[in-house]
Amino acid sequence: VFDMVRHFEERRADAVLLPCFISHTFVDEIAGEARVPILNVMDALTSHVQRRHPEVRRIGVLTSDIVRRKQLFERAFERVGIAVIQPAPEVQRDAVMPAIYGAAGIKSGHLQGEAVELLERACRDLLADGAELIVPGFTEIAIVVEALRERGLPIVDSNRVYAGHAVTDAGQKQARPFKIGVVGGVGPAATADFMQKIVRNTTAARDQDHIKVVVEQNPQIPDRTANLIGDGPDPTVALYATCKKLEAGDADLIAIPCNTAHAFVERIQPYLSITIVNMLHETVQHLRSTHPALRRVGLLATSGTLASRVYHEAAEAAGLEPIAPDDAHQALVMSAIYGERGVKAGFTDGACRDELMAALVHLVERGAEAVILGCTELPLLLAQSDRFAVAGTHIVLLDPTDLLARKCIALSNQ
Repeated sequence: VFDMVRHFEERRADAVLLPCFISHTFVDEIAGEARVPILNVMDALTSHVQRRHPEVRRIGVLTSDIVRRKQLFERAFERVGIAVIQPAPEVQRDAVMPAIYGAAGIKSGHLQGEAVELLERACRDLLADGAELIVPGFTEIAIVVEALRERGLPIVDSNRVYAGHAVTDAGQKQARPFKIGVVGGVGPAATADFMQKIVRNTTAARDQDHIKVVVEQNPQIPDRTANLIGDGPDPTVALYATCKKLEAGDADLIAIPCNTAHAFVERIQPYLSITIVNMLHETVQHLRSTHPALRRVGLLATSGTLASRVYHEAAEAAGLEPIAPDDAHQALVMSAIYGERGVKAGFTDGACRDELMAALVHLVERGAEAVILGCTELPLLLAQSDRFAVAGTHIVLLDPTDLLARKCIALSNQ
């Protein structure tokens, strides 16, 4: 069933009809993974009974053993205050199931005689038990519904009701779970850190309360810094291709947990139908909204990010004064990131942290009131803080990946 729904998606169907009651026992699971709306037969039937038979408080149901066990009708109708009556077990066994599946049943092509007689018997049994209206849970019964009505039975044509519902509601969009798309592998440890921040910052009491995330882990994307400050290969196409895969995977937005990669976002965004959430802009806006009196902001980032000036431009546009390390201290930052004992090599303490702290002290001594950890690996060395103690004072230390995670979560709740 799921494969067929995907097939209809590829053919750009506006909605999918699923005329099979057994399939509707698991339709919610399919709908949660589908882009195209699946019209729910139970929504159609409950709406019809409420609208056309407002006096009815008890319905009788003719359906299969499996639908009966799954309580499909009970869950739908009892929610709107209508009781469901099922045939007695012996009637279900000796009349309902043979009328559909038996040798003389409707599925064998018998539309008169024994099949209709058996269904009439089941309907009479339901009416005797207090049912005011019969609602079939077999699509096959619609073929003989007129014959049953001629016998004075108050029975709904479920297929006609479902088709009418489709005509009325086919164009309506159904809600589906929000999905965050993540460009992963830039770098791998930063991606894992970002995913942890998505989970940690999501308010959830159970697994199902968390946000759907699709990650395209592509560590083969060329190094962004090597391209920006040297003659390394251009990562634009690889980044774009990764974003397109996320777009095709039904992501509602894209997060790139790599500061340097944002130097290429302006080239990519016009060719996507979904938004790349700009981590740099979110970081600067967070600083302005939470600490409006601060003006001088230090940048700890790769040389590629600094050379691209994407953080400089974002900060200056918000009325902030960006401060970058001098060459000697920038070399320490690059060593903390790319060195043999740097964070990209898997180290989170020792020489790499000492080098980063030396660069941080340097920025604070030059007047930085806040410092942005502008490489997504750096928060693995220093934690975000509103009062980070350094060089005899306290500063604001910002983790852009945490702020990006929080923004994605906020957008998922809108």
